[in-house]
Amino acid sequence: MTEPLVLGIETSCDETGIGIVRGHTLLADAVASSVEEHARFGGVVPEVASRAHLEAMIPTIERACDTAGIALRDVDAFAVTSGPGLAGALLVGVAAAKGLALSLDKPLYGVNHLAAHVAVDQLEHGPLPEPCLAMLVSGGHSSLLRVSDVTDDVVPLGATIDDAAGEAFDKVARLLGLPFPGGPHIDRSARSGSSVAIDFPRGLTSQRDLQRHRFDFSFSGLKTAVARWVDARERAGEAVPVADVAASFQEAVCDVLVRKALDAAVSEGIEDLLIGGGVAANSRLRALAEERASRLGIRVRVPRPGLCTDNGAMVAALGAEVVRRGRSPSALDLPADSSLPVTTVVV
Repeated sequence: MTEPLVLGIETSCDETGIGIVRGHTLLADAVASSVEEHARFGGVVPEVASRAHLEAMIPTIERACDTAGIALRDVDAFAVTSGPGLAGALLVGVAAAKGLALSLDKPLYGVNHLAAHVAVDQLEHGPLPEPCLAMLVSGGHSSLLRVSDVTDDVVPLGATIDDAAGEAFDKVARLLGLPFPGGPHIDRSARSGSSVAIDFPRGLTSQRDLQRHRFDFSFSGLKTAVARWVDARERAGEAVPVADVAASFQEAVCDVLVRKALDAAVSEGIEDLLIGGGVAANSRLRALAEERASRLGIRVRVPRPGLCTDNGAMVAALGAEVVRRGRSPSALDLPADSSLPVTTVVV
């Protein structure tokens, strides 16, 4: 039996992503980003993102089809991010997917953005081990998930209680005068700095915090600590060592992420850790996770950087897996749900 050809649409934030997948093979991954339109605001503006999706949707679909060498009528099913994400941005993608599915008489699958970040690893490393422990870290999410079946059985173990890791990167980058989005710029700057120059706090790691928030994250206090440290140097008329601040901040974030992820894996008896989301592209996070996991006999899977950030390939990958496992399609009154829980993989 021929594996299903699935086109995925991702519009949860500021990237218009169209991916085309057959089984576990990626045929096209076209992305149109509006990040430059948001840079002057220091963050994503929902209304700007929504309009950018409207303008980019048709050209990006055409580009993906050309790359894959297919026509839309060849597609077996359409998958679209139904949530979570920015409400207006999600609506654009969901409306486009409904129009395509209805006009071509093809099944439609509304899928969960977070589960898609897990499924995309199959395009690079093959079928997911079941169960696996997924750590998703991005501008909007920092979550630990037990994944027994990426299409049906995703259980949250922990999440951020305030700022997401990627959000903290953006805010600290702005403090240091680095461009938006902050993650890649902090990563580059940190390479010439010292990760032990400044002892920034590790949120929710005290014994008291671990009793209630063992697998949860908090980065708001860390962000504030960096702001106060920088402010103190500036008030004293001293130069701010940007590389050292970046490296020490990055180390604090990565230390907590890896520490809690491996603790959760050991606690759950899981031997495979998958890291996804935009922050997974961070070089220090990858290195630290592999270093510490190897001591515990835990395998680490991280997609290549281009598949870590939001993209249509991840939605298509999850859609292909959903079709392969025989899950029922979504109805055409599929909603865009900005707060869709990760436990709902297919809407």
